[in-house]
This record gives sequence, C-alpha cells and structure tokens, in this order.
Amino acid sequence: MGFKTQADDDEAVSEINVTPLVDVMLVLVIILLVTAPLLTQSVNVALPKTASTTPDTEKQPMQLGIDAQGGVTLNKNPVADLAALEKTLQTELVANPELTVHVYADQAVNYGKVAEVMAAVQHAGISKLAFVTLEQ
Repeated sequence: MGFKTQADDDEAVSEINVTPLVDVMLVLVIILLVTAPLLTQSVNVALPKTASTTPDTEKQPMQLGIDAQGGVTLNKNPVADLAALEKTLQTELVANPELTVHVYADQAVNYGKVAEVMAAVQHAGISKLAFVTLEQ
C-alpha cells in the first residue's frame, strides 16, 4: 500500500473550502424567508376625517428673482436698487423672524450680480437663503 506522509508533501493546499460559505448563505436565506412575510403585513385602520385647512401664507418664502439683464424682483415686484431690497427684507424680517428667501437667478446672469444680491440679503439679517433650480 502506498501511504503518503506529511513529510513527503510540502506543497500548499490550493483548494477553497466552500462548506462555511454555503452554511452562511443558507442561514441568510432562512432569515430572509422568515422576515419577508412579516414586512408585508398591515393593519386595517379607519382614519378619522378632519376639515380641510388652508396653507399658512404668512410663512411662505420670499421669491427673489434676478433676470438675465440683472434686474431684481421681490415677490414679482421690481426693486429699484440693492439698498431698497435690503430695507424691504429688514422690514419683512421684523414681521417674520423665520423668513426664508428663495433665489431664482437666470442662468445668463453675471455671477457678480448674484453675489451682490446675496450680500444684500445677508446684510438684511436673513440667514435662510436657498437657490431654486430646474432638473434637466
């Protein structure tokens, strides 16, 4: 009989033992099969009916527009200059401390003009400023 001893074989074993991998995968499949039906169960509830409400128009954000020529509008009303814009925003901020400003800037407008308008908004004391863009 030809028996091999350990001393005769100095080569590394290049086989992968897949038994632990199969065990782990079977456990994961069992967990998935047990939890999937629990996720689809729902409770039928009759929700109460309420009267319709109107949205709060006082808390709406201010719409600050900058057109391609550099003209500035606040809530679709033209603004003469940045000082007038700053004064108007300060009075609005006194009335509503949580005032938010949404900036609608034309893509052809110079960035310098946008930066000037942003500085006027910041000088007015408004910290909530957002840019509105369109998805392509």
